[in-house]
Amino acid sequence: MMRTLTIGIAGGSGSGKSTLTRSLAAEFGDAVLVINHDDYYKSQDGVSFEERCRCNYDHPNAFDTDLLIGHLKALKEGRPAIAPTYDFTQHNRAAAVRELIPAPVILVDGILILECEELRALFDLKIFVDADADVRVLRRILRDVKERGRSLDSVIGQYLNTVKPMHEAFVEPSKRYADLIVPEGGLNTVAREVLESRIRKHLETED
Repeated sequence: MMRTLTIGIAGGSGSGKSTLTRSLAAEFGDAVLVINHDDYYKSQDGVSFEERCRCNYDHPNAFDTDLLIGHLKALKEGRPAIAPTYDFTQHNRAAAVRELIPAPVILVDGILILECEELRALFDLKIFVDADADVRVLRRILRDVKERGRSLDSVIGQYLNTVKPMHEAFVEPSKRYADLIVPEGGLNTVAREVLESRIRKHLETED
């Protein structure tokens, strides 16, 4: 059975964790499977769009983390899984699904993946990507307005009402579980090279 190296990459919204994840995935290609915790937001079929807009998407209860845990266990045992995908413009799961194929390296990206003890236990390496709050909020504004079709007022309102308080309550405290804290995410070339070296060593032992 293939031995899997599973790395959890956590951090606040806009911290640079996805940039780091994409950089590692690009370096190693098909040897790496990327899973985004965001795709595991709970389905809100039957809930009006206005109600969905008012939901707190930064609380652990917004995610079907049990489903993610089940998928990770299956993948580590060499079995594929069918994952949901998420449509941020509709605040709901998309109709499309994604087949997850076991790979030597699995990267799991998400703001709250270190908050859950059962999920944490599945990671061989736990990373927390850190960035100043002003940097994170500016990155979030640019992303949500340009990529997710949100208005500036809605992004600011969501940040003040849920993102900031949930970051302080759940995300920031989960930093203490990290094996490695990375300032500036994908822009931190030293940390990225350390992670690349760890992944490369794992892949060499699998050959």
